[in-house]
Amino acid sequence: MNGKTKILLHACCAPCATSPVERLMSENAEIILFFSNSNIFPEQEYSKRLQSARDLSEALHLELIEDTYDHLSWLKHIKGLEHESERGRRCIKCFEYNLKRTALSAQRLSIDCFSTTLTVSRHKPSRVILEVGSHLRGFEPIDFKKLNGFSRSIELSRQYDLYRQNYCGCEFSMPGTARQ
Repeated sequence: MNGKTKILLHACCAPCATSPVERLMSENAEIILFFSNSNIFPEQEYSKRLQSARDLSEALHLELIEDTYDHLSWLKHIKGLEHESERGRRCIKCFEYNLKRTALSAQRLSIDCFSTTLTVSRHKPSRVILEVGSHLRGFEPIDFKKLNGFSRSIELSRQYDLYRQNYCGCEFSMPGTARQ
């Protein structure tokens, strides 16, 4: 990305958004954060992560758009894949759900491009996320794991004192579940 490009950035969580935002800012992008994570369970966990995203957007003076939390719709989308292991087909469907919501919001807001912070995590397969996104108009295939993105996100999340969760988000990835 070059020049002053406006981008809608799907933020899976505030810690994962830190280094992607830093990188995009260094490329002179105009960033709007988009918190769309109906996969997160329970709702109290969703609220903690949303508040952390609010804290980050405030600290960095970024606009934050909050999508509607609709866990039942997400559960319908991944139906039949509940017993898949982490990084399996359920995760692919989850990426698809969140990226489609982001694409629709970008279109509604007349923003030409969007991307996701999901690729920064060492726990997420960037190749798969980028493949899912490649089918959506306006998707910018950025692997934020590159350029030391994951390590930098940890440093920055500590610097901003952001809430760091210990599982991906859905009930099927919670610590202590047999599906991990």
